[in-house]
Amino acid sequence: MISNSNGSQPSAVQLCFENINGSCIKTSYSPGSRIILYLVFGSGIVLAVLGNLMVMVSILHFKQLHSPANFLIASLACADFLVGATVMPYSMVRSVESCWYFGESYCKFHSSFDGSFCYCSIFHLCFISIDRYIAVTDPLVYPTKFTMSVSGICILFSWFLAITYSFSLFYTGVNDDGLEELVSALTCVGGCQIAMNQNWVLVDFLLFFIPTLVMVILYCKIFLVAKEQARKIESMSSQTESSSESYKARVSKRERKAAKTLGIAVIAFVISWFPYFIETLVDAYLGFITPTYIYEILVWFAYYNSAMNPLIYAFFYPWFQRAIKLIVTGEIFRGHSSTIDLFSEKKN
Repeated sequence: MISNSNGSQPSAVQLCFENINGSCIKTSYSPGSRIILYLVFGSGIVLAVLGNLMVMVSILHFKQLHSPANFLIASLACADFLVGATVMPYSMVRSVESCWYFGESYCKFHSSFDGSFCYCSIFHLCFISIDRYIAVTDPLVYPTKFTMSVSGICILFSWFLAITYSFSLFYTGVNDDGLEELVSALTCVGGCQIAMNQNWVLVDFLLFFIPTLVMVILYCKIFLVAKEQARKIESMSSQTESSSESYKARVSKRERKAAKTLGIAVIAFVISWFPYFIETLVDAYLGFITPTYIYEILVWFAYYNSAMNPLIYAFFYPWFQRAIKLIVTGEIFRGHSSTIDLFSEKKN
């Protein structure tokens, strides 16, 4: 896709800023390639922004969805929405134009946003896995254990820790300690490359790996418990059930289905982000030899995760499908729309 030549003569070197000394060299793409890239990246931005906006509006507007678990999901959607609104558009221009046109100050701000929302998503998913574990293993006691206040604490902790860590890392400059020569060599006008030394790359990886390991362990336990519960319910189906046993079976089934859907979201997150974190960890210890285009591919593979969760919810949650229909048709602007029953099989 890169146009580096014109016939047998090498093309003139293009710069990000032609009239500025020390400008970065610009990689030239053909017009067709640029259009395709903008369409691919732009579609991801639209999905991330609109899809997560739908999730947030659905949960916050419809009273039936006001639960501790759903508020965690809404907060997760907020983090993904902000990735689509404040990170992906600028990264799209950087990736396609191979230049950073938004100033040095916003480069650091952009990187801080990027890290903040990524770790915020990780922490939310970790708390959601804990929530699902309690809900599946002890569904009747669950409402007294995971309350609104507990959910609020989890949300505040996730945002505070993620934002504090990311902004402190980049604005204190500790991320590139010991890499002064490399940073000096890479610095040019129109570039936005944030160097991370081995120590902080390792911390970054652990902040991703440890919560991910917790999620994997909990979901493995969840599915083992769910399998056992399903076997017990099946064995009781031929017997006369008491009303309490029947209620417990229905609750268990609902919680297992929610756990399955959110488990898929966790798997999608790990698949999207794991290659990026592995690459940055390995690259830091091998002397930063990864080509820029490999980095860009992995970054966008990770960004697209922000657009995936709404698609997962839309596919597995009938209530979300009904909520989208009510939002798109403008029904939510009518009186008492917040009390509509989204779980009814009847059409609203």
